[in-house]
Amino acid sequence: MSALAFTVMALVLSGPVPAMLARATWPSRAPRAAIVLWQSIALAAVLSAFSAGIAIASRLFAPGADGRPTATIASEIDALGWPLWVLYLAVFALTLVIGARLAVAIVQVAIATRRRRAHHRMVVDLVGKSRKWAHSRAGDGLRILDVEEPLAYCLPGVRSRVVVSEGTLTTLADNEIAAILSHERAHLRARHDLVLEMFTAVHAAFPRFVRSASALDAVRLLIEMLADDAAVRAEGPTPLARALVACATGRTPAGALAAGGPTTVVRVRRLGGSGNSLAVAACAYAAAAAVLVVPTVAVVLPWLTELNRLFTA
Repeated sequence: MSALAFTVMALVLSGPVPAMLARATWPSRAPRAAIVLWQSIALAAVLSAFSAGIAIASRLFAPGADGRPTATIASEIDALGWPLWVLYLAVFALTLVIGARLAVAIVQVAIATRRRRAHHRMVVDLVGKSRKWAHSRAGDGLRILDVEEPLAYCLPGVRSRVVVSEGTLTTLADNEIAAILSHERAHLRARHDLVLEMFTAVHAAFPRFVRSASALDAVRLLIEMLADDAAVRAEGPTPLARALVACATGRTPAGALAAGGPTTVVRVRRLGGSGNSLAVAACAYAAAAAVLVVPTVAVVLPWLTELNRLFTA
């Protein structure tokens, strides 16, 4: 029953739950707490998948005729029968595959993302101007491209860059430029790119028939909302809204975190709303803790008891 419960938990947490959460409207009232909830769901799904495999592996050591755990393939088959033995072995193998896929995905995403950013950083350093901007939000690593279209994005990493175009500097007012720079600096300061990398790796690790693509899109939007909140605290909602609209259509490279994009309309509407809610955030944090703690305690303790009984027989 523990193996079945873990399997059901992994399937539910990797498919239906992310799909329902992605359709919810409350995360915009508490983006930071919503991201924590998303992370809890992803971690619980991974742990449940691994736990299912471990629980299945423990069933391969079912007690034999003498009451002791079976230790050979032949004795396992005699105790379980061919159908159950094959089923347990297949589920355990699937768990190992998911674990291997997760490890490979983490490495692949990290290498590919950093390679793209390093290449684009080199190009930006070559063709961009590093003119000092008077506002304190600019900081170091600001690059200005000779492009008429307004755009703004950042390249996270050890040698991070904030990139804006000449069109941004000539189109926007000073407080709007400061707002957009605060937005990009918030991405770099909080290392939002690492959050996205984790969700990208988990998405790639799970099979297509159980995973939900909604998680990646939802987390991308929430991360932009977090950066928006930092810019609002620095310059207010109106300058940021104007800057976002101006930079909405600007094209950005893969691996960068852009101020504009397809979520601009949703984010601008949010800036005119009622703001974040502490009550909603508290509920989301409580839900995140429950997702990790309650199912784990309910399922793991009986399984550990059974495992202890099995190996002390």
